[in-house]
Amino acid sequence: MNTELMEALNLLEREKGISRDVLLDAIENSLMQACEKNFGSNENVRVEIDRETCDYNVYAQKEVVESAADVENKALQISLADAKKISKSAKVGDVINVEVKSKEFGRIAAQNAKQVIVQKIREEERNVIFNQYFEKEKNVVTGTVQRYIGKNVSLNLGKADAILTESEMAEGEKFRIGQRVKVYVLDVKSLTKGPRINVSRTHPELVKRLFEEEVTEIADGTVEIKSIAREPGSRTKIAVWSNNENVDPVGACVGMNGARVNAIVDELGGEKIDIVNWDEDPGRLVQNALSPATVTAVFADPDEKSAKVVVPNDQLSLAIGKEGQNARLAAKLTNYKIDIKSEEQAENSPGFRYEDYIYDDDEYDEEYEGEYAEETSEEQ
Repeated sequence: MNTELMEALNLLEREKGISRDVLLDAIENSLMQACEKNFGSNENVRVEIDRETCDYNVYAQKEVVESAADVENKALQISLADAKKISKSAKVGDVINVEVKSKEFGRIAAQNAKQVIVQKIREEERNVIFNQYFEKEKNVVTGTVQRYIGKNVSLNLGKADAILTESEMAEGEKFRIGQRVKVYVLDVKSLTKGPRINVSRTHPELVKRLFEEEVTEIADGTVEIKSIAREPGSRTKIAVWSNNENVDPVGACVGMNGARVNAIVDELGGEKIDIVNWDEDPGRLVQNALSPATVTAVFADPDEKSAKVVVPNDQLSLAIGKEGQNARLAAKLTNYKIDIKSEEQAENSPGFRYEDYIYDDDEYDEEYEGEYAEETSEEQ
């Protein structure tokens, strides 16, 4: 049993995650390469390695010829006298296995064998790391800030480094060396020097994955995030729905005393998060999306993907939000173009009728929807 080789292979398997069979294949290949360097050919060479004991033997298959004078190529032929020393039954014309002692390899052949093994180990190590992080693509990982490269940040993810570019950071986001941050893995590419891992702190899916980690009801599928709209570093809106009538989706995401959502807010550097109920009714969904503003009435046109909203006079600025942010995020969340008017503005609009709108305590009325669409078309 080749104990020394076995221990070395087991150590590499544990530390590098490289299969022992792959390493043994590399050793076989290196021995073949060494034979080629040493003898000028390896066409007649056979390598045998016992996978259990790690014992190995190298054989050169040679044709038996009558005498030493008849040997034209020492790598391919052997005299009958020398063949008899290996096998007493050998005769001219036979092909016998002649053991090749690896210790007899020249310095160049031995160096080449070592390089083959080292190269294979490096390749497999890169493959192991690539596969490990490729499986984490589109998921969240935790990295440690190593250094700034210009305006980009180098993160250590454990066995590999990732680059967080300036464009994938929230505006004004700064990190200190050694800080642990969570990032969303955009993609993993295999390069000659190792995997290139691109990550993001601005992707909307980062927020979704953080909620999946923090909220057990989302992780087990009881609560579902239906839509996300995000302006990184400033505000995010998410619409949630529960398939269990006994589970409040918003409450589950907020947590006791806001513990769950606050943990995510802290991870995102104070980014505000609005959590609203998802509704299949587009009118009610738009109304929910404009939270925290109070909505008086809504008319949503599913065909045009547009919604007209009326809010109390004192709620107009809240519904629109600072620099239009609340309305903009609501539009992204619902995928509807939203036109917001105050009650005073709506009442002064030509053709305005409250009965054409859906009040927050009334049922959705398709008859009014069609009538309003016809009137709007005539006005245009």
